[in-house]
Amino acid sequence: MTTLLETRYRAVLRLLPAYYRREREEEMVETYLWDVDQDTQEQSRPTLGEVASILALAVRSRLGAPAAPRRYAVLGSAVRLFALFAVLLQAASALVDRVLGLTWASTRGGSQWEMFTDGLTGHGVWSGAEGIAQWFLPLLWTVAYFALLRDRRRLAQVCALVAAVPTLLPLVDLWALDFAPSDSAYVVAAAVLAWSSALALCAAHHRDAPPAVLPAGAPGLVFAACCVLMGGSVVVLPGGVDTVWALVTCYLAAALAWLLYRLRGDRHVPAGEAAALAALGLLLLVVRVAAVYPWLDVLPGVLRVGVLTQAAALVALTAALAVVSGRGLLSRGT
Repeated sequence: MTTLLETRYRAVLRLLPAYYRREREEEMVETYLWDVDQDTQEQSRPTLGEVASILALAVRSRLGAPAAPRRYAVLGSAVRLFALFAVLLQAASALVDRVLGLTWASTRGGSQWEMFTDGLTGHGVWSGAEGIAQWFLPLLWTVAYFALLRDRRRLAQVCALVAAVPTLLPLVDLWALDFAPSDSAYVVAAAVLAWSSALALCAAHHRDAPPAVLPAGAPGLVFAACCVLMGGSVVVLPGGVDTVWALVTCYLAAALAWLLYRLRGDRHVPAGEAAALAALGLLLLVVRVAAVYPWLDVLPGVLRVGVLTQAAALVALTAALAVVSGRGLLSRGT
């Protein structure tokens, strides 16, 4: 006879994918009911801890757990690579932005340096703490990137989550100070990019997942190359870039280089890599449009042409990556 507690456990276990339930559901139900007497089973329900553990198992089993069907293995690989690429870009962007900002403030006279320090400490305790957090915490993206590639997963996850926190602070201001819609679109888009990166890292780089590996290149060289490319793109047009310019420029160059390399000759194109880059490109397109659209009419001519070119390139490249990914999945019978 099926008890109410067993029914409730089976309902919660439906969070798990079908392949996993077929193999383990009966064993799991027996384990949960092992030391619960019959009368108690008619009045009890799964604990929050048990539900949370089943939910975490559902995520792991869908993102490339051992013995998972191929479609789940591909999904897990794509999400892991998306997290790695997104963390790399945000790590390089945060470091380059702060190095260039410090260089500018320290070489343009005392007034520029005072303006820089005033932004951190000149508006009260709360504003000062918020300014310091906004400046220092994003540097933890760099720690998360190198920790992930050294298989220090817990450290990488914690650093990514903390690095994403500053994107929530403008949202608090948005609600408290009633920002204009032109400001809110970019604030929300930037938060979505940061938190999707951090949460993807936490979900896909679980304990059963394989170690993180870059598709090509040594971690330090790849990070340095991204920093040089981002910094160079800003230095070339120092008065004609916005906060998203370097990030998008680096993505476009890296993703295009990867696509051309993979399509050369009869090379096999990994569907997971293409899907990860396409997903990241779509997010960056949203950030690019949200950052510039409200100000398009007042932008200088050079910057207007540049950002529109970036947006068009993002659309074309993301579409190409999506097509390549789809063909790779179909050709492999996924």
